[in-house]
This record gives sequence, C-alpha cells and structure tokens, in this order.
Amino acid sequence: MGQPVVHFEIIGRDAGKLQSYYSDLFEWKIDAPIGPMNYGVVQRDGNVNADGVGIGGGVGGGMAGYDGHVTFYVEVPDVEAGLVKAESLGGSRVMGPDEVPGGPVIGQFKDPEGHTVGLVEAASE
Repeated sequence: MGQPVVHFEIIGRDAGKLQSYYSDLFEWKIDAPIGPMNYGVVQRDGNVNADGVGIGGGVGGGMAGYDGHVTFYVEVPDVEAGLVKAESLGGSRVMGPDEVPGGPVIGQFKDPEGHTVGLVEAASE
C-alpha cells in the first residue's frame, strides 16, 4: 500500500494576492492568514467534491527574494527516514525534519529533476 498525498502548498511573493486568486478561482475557503508567511490554511472540510474527495492545504508568502513553490506533502511514518531514502535515490534535502508549532513534523526534498516535495509525519496513535 502506498503513502497518501495529504496536503498541498502554494507559496509565492504576495500571500494576499495568491489567496484571493485561488479563493476566487476554485471557491476555496481559506482561513485567515497567520504567522510571518501570512499562511492561510485551506481546510479539507468544505473543499471537497460531492463524494467527499479532496485534501487540505495552504497558501502563503515566502521570504524576501524567494519566488516560491507549489508542492504536495506525502504522509510517511518517519520524516527523517523519508528524507534519507529520498537522498539515497538521487534527491536532495531542502529542510527538515522540523516540527511545525502546534502541528506535525515536516520536511522537504528536491527530486532528481529539482521538484520540491514535502513529507509530513503520520500522527502517532
């Protein structure tokens, strides 16, 4: 059984403009932005199709001089192990593992062609 995509992220230069754009384009309900990145969370609830299919995500701004990225996050049992495996297969670590304040442990890597992919640690039961 594969590991699921559980979150997406759109980070750019102007968080407010991107949030307005994607909210209008896809009728996403985006929570009020928080933190220095003005990160607005797209809750899964309310952003699914008639069959209940969909994932949550976030839209925010990056750091000065950073053009941004669009990526997805895959749930893994252990972020560090996932990053090590990505590196062993030709990828390169971007960041992590890092604990999001009040949230999960995350990391990011670039695949062999330079695409950014995120990892999020599965909640312990």
